[in-house]
Amino acid sequence: MPHRVFLLDDHPLVREWLSVLVAGTLDLEICGQAEDPAAALADGLRLKPDIVVVDLSLPRVSGLDFIRDARSQLPSVKVLVLSMHDDATMAERAFRAGANGYAVKRDSGPRIIEAIRAVAGGRFYASTSLANALASRAMAGAAGGAGAAREPREVLSDRELEVYRLRGQGRGLKEIAHHLGVSVKTVGSYEARIKEKLGLADAGDLTRQAVLWQERQRGA
Repeated sequence: MPHRVFLLDDHPLVREWLSVLVAGTLDLEICGQAEDPAAALADGLRLKPDIVVVDLSLPRVSGLDFIRDARSQLPSVKVLVLSMHDDATMAERAFRAGANGYAVKRDSGPRIIEAIRAVAGGRFYASTSLANALASRAMAGAAGGAGAAREPREVLSDRELEVYRLRGQGRGLKEIAHHLGVSVKTVGSYEARIKEKLGLADAGDLTRQAVLWQERQRGA
């Protein structure tokens, strides 16, 4: 029997694209889709998919929070992250949350089908560039090093790290608030905690450091 695939992404065109990819296979089938994490969990309990393909950037609830909820409520279901973010930090967070695989949307269609098949079949999957970056981080972590405690990925919560990453992409308060589905005041509270945890002087310092950090992630 084909592996049953459920899609969770807030962009209809992405879900349509993935549906077309899966329709061209014999061993996979789409059993449902949603743009909202709560609906995905409810449908997952009802439809019993073998794998959920989830984006990390979702309105109101982050994909990382969904993964944790899925691990609790749908323990037998595998989770593949399919994200536009290809930095190792987000992949590391996803695996810690309980994801079984991580692919990026710019991968070719055959590569994405390969990722879905791998995870649905019970295997771990990470795109080649991310696998290399994660291995490098693991080696660096084992070696230790001064200042590691102030690394954003070590001290920030998932939501704080997401705000920091979006700042590093040059997005303003209102744009971040709209992207996350929260108020500008809530984003301001996240940024206040980020500044405190990272020892940053002000919003300008936060933005500068976030941009530099984002550049390092691209080069990782």
